[in-house]
Amino acid sequence: MGLYEYKLGLEISAKNYPFYALVQAAMRQADSDNAQRLERAWPRVWEELLARYNAPGGLLPGDQSSA
Repeated sequence: MGLYEYKLGLEISAKNYPFYALVQAAMRQADSDNAQRLERAWPRVWEELLARYNAPGGLLPGDQSSA
């Protein structure tokens, strides 16, 4: 990590995104090694991300559509 990543992290943090949204974003962008680490750390978040990725519109049974 360098100064650029640190400052970008400050900007992202200031937007007050929900924690699990940030985790899912990290999972989407991670290389193979880091994706495995994230999957081990948050297996339920990983499972939901995969389920939503494969579901039309990201909607899972029981979700309310925002449309």
